[in-house]
Amino acid sequence: MEFSVNHPFIYLVSGIVVLFVIAQSVFFLVKAMKRAGQLGIAGATIRKTIFSSALFSVAPAVSILVGVITLSKFIGLPLPWLRLSVLGAVTYELPAATIAAGAMGASVTQTITQAQTFSVIIWVMTLGILSGLVIVIFGLKKIQSGVSALSGQDKRWGEILSDSLFLGMISAFVGFLFADIRNGLPGLIPIAVAFSSALLMALCGTLIKVFRWTWLEPSAMPVCMLGAMALSPPITALMG
Repeated sequence: MEFSVNHPFIYLVSGIVVLFVIAQSVFFLVKAMKRAGQLGIAGATIRKTIFSSALFSVAPAVSILVGVITLSKFIGLPLPWLRLSVLGAVTYELPAATIAAGAMGASVTQTITQAQTFSVIIWVMTLGILSGLVIVIFGLKKIQSGVSALSGQDKRWGEILSDSLFLGMISAFVGFLFADIRNGLPGLIPIAVAFSSALLMALCGTLIKVFRWTWLEPSAMPVCMLGAMALSPPITALMG
């Protein structure tokens, strides 16, 4: 049987996993709504929270869609659909797939035609990201206990630790903004897009505080993210 990265069997397996994830999400959503009702949380508050959360997920979903399209050019559609619907991000999946394909002598500009190469790509993408899951399963409880113990002994140091972890995560993403700054004006495009998002957030903050547009508060973050994404093409055309 001739191998194909878009074989119906791969679609079937990927679809089963994605359906399981959707069912799991619906299950926890229903459980959370029932628990919120038991705690006496108002229905309006629950609906507002669901709406803001759904709206906040739009921008990440767009980047995931772009990642699926990018990866589908050489490893087919079902595998990226599966990977980016369950775990992983294009910032990891694309380099992992590229490195694995290069090690097998394949090019990422052409569709993979060898089952062995496809299998190696799957194993590299999977094994490379398993460490996070293993740490959560076997180490999260100890980590949480340690943080709780530290906070119990000295609340100030517990807050410092949490803030440090958050700043470390943000710094890792900020590094991407300045990665190509030596390339001149085109290298400043990510910074310009991020700055446009900050300006949109400042505008939303002004509307909320000055004009009392409190309805905008839950959607300010996704509006800024989507706005910056919409502005990125004209900014790229102008500076690129």
